[in-house]
Amino acid sequence: MGFRKKTNKNPPVLSHEFIIQNHADIVSCVAMVFLLGLMFEVTSKVAVLFITVQYNFTISANGLSEESVVNHFHHGLKDLATIFFYMLVAIIIHAIIQEYVLDKINRKMHFSKTKHSKFNESGQLSAFYLFSFGWGTSILMSENFLSNPVSLWDGYPHTLMPFQMKFYFISQMGYWLHALPEIYFQKTKKEDIPRQLVYISLYLVHIVGAYILNLNRLALVLLVLHCFIELLFHVSRLVYFSNEKRQTGFSIWAVLFVLGRLLTLSLSVLTVGFGLSNADQQGLDLANGNFNVLIVRITVLATICVTQAFMMWKFINFQLRRWREQAQAQPVKPKKLQAPKTKSKKDKANGVNGVSSNGADSPRAKKEKSS
Repeated sequence: MGFRKKTNKNPPVLSHEFIIQNHADIVSCVAMVFLLGLMFEVTSKVAVLFITVQYNFTISANGLSEESVVNHFHHGLKDLATIFFYMLVAIIIHAIIQEYVLDKINRKMHFSKTKHSKFNESGQLSAFYLFSFGWGTSILMSENFLSNPVSLWDGYPHTLMPFQMKFYFISQMGYWLHALPEIYFQKTKKEDIPRQLVYISLYLVHIVGAYILNLNRLALVLLVLHCFIELLFHVSRLVYFSNEKRQTGFSIWAVLFVLGRLLTLSLSVLTVGFGLSNADQQGLDLANGNFNVLIVRITVLATICVTQAFMMWKFINFQLRRWREQAQAQPVKPKKLQAPKTKSKKDKANGVNGVSSNGADSPRAKKEKSS
């Protein structure tokens, strides 16, 4: 299946241009190999590692009926194979959105090269943040994390997760890993590569760290909050590209961004600083997934605080640059020409037009006096 339009000039096979033009087809073939592996008994055991969520753990509430059986999952090294497969899926979905949605809009709007790249970035991230926010909210509602905030730290370590929560984190890690090869596939400009590497690394560090340290409940709440704020920003930018006069969304986003940073810090300090420090299970126990020690708590809080401070610094610079651009874009108002004043009888008598009526100040009066 072809996701990108092929140019008339066929690049050499396995060249850089060939891989970039056909990367979606190549990745689709690789993903199809894993799916076909499920059909054969010899390869099915290996293919299952890549496609299905691993480390199933069955919990029976009463042990009497099948309805009381609940499947939960924990994490392990086999998750790397699952993350790799869903990274391939993310590359395919990225190509579908780009080819069948964003490229068609770009051809109609005739954006410049700068707006073209920013529009593609916001289009892709808007779809991802919308999906992440909706899916994460449904998990929060089903698990009652919002109605019972104590559950964010009560019963730590939270080594067991329901299927939806574990699959959510697998998808998040797969998506942000797929963003690394997309830098090459999308021919990202050299000056934009450091910025993208920074925010991709920040996402991976926080998500993987929370996943390994069994802080998945706190991470889920913070991810849903963050995705909502970022969704508003990228939707506002898409609206701005269609009509530059529509900038109300940026003002709303600016307020929510600051509130989001404060809420993130508050929840982090409340959960890690106070909740876990007073938890029953203290100490480092790798076998049971317990990382509730002082050094880990300080490291987690320091990482979150530094990240929030970095984001606020970038936000302030963005706002200052935006206000500066708006000030430069405003046209200079021309000075109003004053209408000539009507001459009074006294002025007419002295023959003055904008000059003082004192006869000593009149050049004509001085000339007559000298003669």
